[in-house]
Amino acid sequence: MKWFAGLNVWALPLAAVASFVFGGIWYGVLSKQWMAAANLSEAQVRGTGGPPIAQMVITFIAQMFMAWMFAGVLLHVTKSGVPATMRSGMTTGVFLWAGFVMTTLVVNHQFQMQKRALTLIDGVHWLGVLLIQGAMLGLWGLAR
Repeated sequence: MKWFAGLNVWALPLAAVASFVFGGIWYGVLSKQWMAAANLSEAQVRGTGGPPIAQMVITFIAQMFMAWMFAGVLLHVTKSGVPATMRSGMTTGVFLWAGFVMTTLVVNHQFQMQKRALTLIDGVHWLGVLLIQGAMLGLWGLAR
């Protein structure tokens, strides 16, 4: 393992890839429900035959940045004496989700007059992302 400032440099992209794949599966399974909740037609979503590569690249870069910031939060948590474990990573993920992600989604979707189903589908997706990243970073992401 290669370490940089207490972070395993390989755990960050692995956490990003795992959460990116999860998102693909999540929205693949719930695509029809998500489109209905977002008031989008299949033609609007598909456009020219699938998600544009730019959107996928931006999404992956965002997942990488999220994993990096999450690892930084876990570093601070471990400095307070909480050991880096799968459980502590996932618990931290739940706190980040409830305190920042879900609150942001609720407020934005309310002002955008979106359906509650969209908030639920997107919110559970981001919970899954943070649980996956928390588990992986808690297990392999920090120097012990």
